[in-house]
Amino acid sequence: MLLRLKKGDDRRLRAGHSWVFSNEVDTAATPLAAFTPDITARVVSDRDAFLGYAYVNPHALISARLLSRDERREPDAALLAARIERAQRLRARLYPTPHYRLVFGESDELPGLIIDRYGDVAVGQIATAGMEARKAAIEAAIRDVVAPRTLVWKNDTGARELEQLPKELTVAFGELPQELTVIENGIEFTAPLAQGQKTGWFYDQAANRARLRELLPRQARVLDVCSYAGAWAVTALQAGAREAVCVDASAAALQAAARNAGRHGHVVGTLQGDAFDVLESLAAEGRRFDAIVLDPPAFAKRRKDLPKAQAAYRKLNQLALRLLDDEGLLVSCSCSWHLAESDLLAAIQAAARHVSRFVQVIAVGGQAPDHPLHPAIPETRYLKAFHCRVLGGQASRA
Repeated sequence: MLLRLKKGDDRRLRAGHSWVFSNEVDTAATPLAAFTPDITARVVSDRDAFLGYAYVNPHALISARLLSRDERREPDAALLAARIERAQRLRARLYPTPHYRLVFGESDELPGLIIDRYGDVAVGQIATAGMEARKAAIEAAIRDVVAPRTLVWKNDTGARELEQLPKELTVAFGELPQELTVIENGIEFTAPLAQGQKTGWFYDQAANRARLRELLPRQARVLDVCSYAGAWAVTALQAGAREAVCVDASAAALQAAARNAGRHGHVVGTLQGDAFDVLESLAAEGRRFDAIVLDPPAFAKRRKDLPKAQAAYRKLNQLALRLLDDEGLLVSCSCSWHLAESDLLAAIQAAARHVSRFVQVIAVGGQAPDHPLHPAIPETRYLKAFHCRVLGGQASRA
């Protein structure tokens, strides 16, 4: 079937992006209602120039996503398998053990598909109706390319609602594990699956956690805010920190953090509650730390949330800066794509000025290389992390 775009609305695709928005489709010539997600559409410009093959969801704002730009290669099961195999080759080259994000959606030319590997367990998420329609072919490809013992679909993201898909947890093959085993930067962790966040782990922060080991002050007292399963705290303890405290709203996450510390002979303190409230309480108690990690969930999931998100990032950083000793390390992160790197840096600086601290950025990070960036799709670069040296404060020697 043919999907024709309006005049001038082929620019993004020609530049390398893979999305077509519903208002870019010439619906008079090619009505969206004629498509179902299992159909492969031939996308053309208003002058009938071939742009690519795509799957289409007539009910979604992003109405089509390209799967292939080769006019001679209409996407089929073999193409999906080849893309997964290509993605696997990159990760196998980058990582010593099979613990990484295997498929990162558009960046691997598999839009709407996420696959993470946890040794012999693969956990996937499908965000679009087009990929859902191709799930059987994806499962066969994963079995052939990766040969995991288990493949779980943890399809519980809000993106599925936008595509009119149900949220569900299903097992394609194998047995559903209660926990996942992760090896990150040589450290072994476990993480919950069914009740865990995302696919169970945040592989995107692996490179930033490796940088933490390099920059951590000696014998540091560490506060891990929005800790989840304690990856930052345990990494710090393994790097020589003398104390670590985890803050999270989830009791289950804090229990996982305590178990992960214990498996390496460490103990972490745990504080359950809202991050803002806990930081306020710690300041009232006069607590001080040598390193603080802020790794909150996305405060700006939509563009209209941006003003409130900017204020939230500024306040969170301000509260953390009040707790840091002189020459302490602040690691401030944002996974909000709508918040630009410059906006996060501005929030850190505004927070520092408010509490009379001086901040030096000593390292700038993003997502790990198993989350490659697509140069034409800015949405694939979502994670920002600043490692900052903080001067002034209670123990200032300036």
